[in-house]
Amino acid sequence: MIKNHNDNLFLLIKTLTKSEKRQFKLYVGRIDGSADSKFLNLFNVIDKAKTYNEKEILALAQIKKQQLANIKAYLYKQILISLKLSPIHQNARSQIREQTEFSTILYRKGLYKQSLKILDKAKETAIDNEEKNLVYEIVELEKLIETQYITRSIKNRAEDLIEQSEKFSHLNRIATQLSNLSLKLYSHILQSGYIKNQAEKDKVLNYFNAHLPKYNLRDLGFREKLFLYNSHLWLSFLIQDFKSCYKYSKQWVDLYNEYPNMIGLNPVWYLKGNQYLLESLFYIQDHKRFELVMSDFEQQIDQKSFPSGENIESLLFLYLYTDRLNLCFMKGEFDYGLSLIKDILKGIKIYKNKIDEHHIMVFYYKIACLYFCVGDNKACISYLKKIINNNALVMRSDLMCFSRILSLVACYDEGMDYSFESQLKSTQKYLHKMNELNTVQLKIIEFLKKLPDIFPHDKKDAFKNFIKDLKPYESEPYERRAFLYLDIISWLESKEKNIPVGQVIRQKFLERDKTYS
Repeated sequence: MIKNHNDNLFLLIKTLTKSEKRQFKLYVGRIDGSADSKFLNLFNVIDKAKTYNEKEILALAQIKKQQLANIKAYLYKQILISLKLSPIHQNARSQIREQTEFSTILYRKGLYKQSLKILDKAKETAIDNEEKNLVYEIVELEKLIETQYITRSIKNRAEDLIEQSEKFSHLNRIATQLSNLSLKLYSHILQSGYIKNQAEKDKVLNYFNAHLPKYNLRDLGFREKLFLYNSHLWLSFLIQDFKSCYKYSKQWVDLYNEYPNMIGLNPVWYLKGNQYLLESLFYIQDHKRFELVMSDFEQQIDQKSFPSGENIESLLFLYLYTDRLNLCFMKGEFDYGLSLIKDILKGIKIYKNKIDEHHIMVFYYKIACLYFCVGDNKACISYLKKIINNNALVMRSDLMCFSRILSLVACYDEGMDYSFESQLKSTQKYLHKMNELNTVQLKIIEFLKKLPDIFPHDKKDAFKNFIKDLKPYESEPYERRAFLYLDIISWLESKEKNIPVGQVIRQKFLERDKTYS
């Protein structure tokens, strides 16, 4: 029985570094003097195994099948405890929790004064690190202790604790409401992509306004502001207001500049903030500011003090290569983009258990677009098939739809007549089924359907006229999303001028750059 991708213990052991494995064995030596403990044998066998084969593991670890489940559960727990004790996984949050646990032990032993002293220091650390949930927990524990031991040396002790409890309860409630709002909007982006019509926009705005809590910006700390900017950013992305996306993502990053100690405690949010700032600049096609932000970002993450770990590594791979590809598309530097593909595919293989399927499919779409821009239509189609044939992909229906449309265009360019006709029918059927057929998509499908019947000497005019037909939709609020996924105008211009589509995009960039300068 092979469960390589489904066995949690196997996956956990395979993520351990050499130092973490060494620390685990030292930890085991302290809790169990027996060097041949069954769970340690199991650890060693799995550590050496390339795949999880239960039959082989039982034989090598000398464990009976009926014992395996309990030993695996115990081993899993001991590995987590060992990792928890590692200095690498210690931060202010874990230290505060540890101090709170120590205080609880002292309280149960009736050592109230010692317990309160530890809690006071822990609360101060929690406030400094914007850990308001922990502050609230500490205040509630202080209140419990005060019901049995009143510290008469401090005036108005009860009133102070009540005031603190109400203050942090209020801020935590705001943070919770904002984080819930942020998550709901982000979920909408993943499932459906950008809004498609006025009715959807009204629904999203009504939801946003109904669930945005009342607040005074001056009273908010780091965490509350983070979720506030977060929520506004997702809303801006949904309604395709990319200038507002830039505004709120910049406020998100600036927040970390205001609270630099938060980078170490919340590195994932720091990475995400920079990524969305860069993505916003990509959508507004501001390549110069994009390169400046990217340079600052890379300098920050290259510092020795920047947090590390498998999660950070996988996110850095995802974000840095996404940004590099986006810069290639902005500047029309497709040969450089092609040079990144080998490293991207290697990274996908390394981090496949840490990157969700949606982001892998986005990589495939961008790689397909690279090949399309340099005229390698067969390679383009092969990567689009990875998306189109992915039955497990339930997120981003718009990504699936535009993959099908780009595949159609690539089939036409490659002269794959039979594939073109069959794909045209299946794409139309799919778009109707998904209720994704907007005006631009409908026009593209209708144009592609007519193309094979147009005489060769008339095609140049057909492409030219279709460009004029599509141009007005680039500024239409609910139609322009089509141009974000597929630069159909540049493709049409390439056919009209009889030059590669990549060359058209590069020329447009050079013209913009000249104007920008």
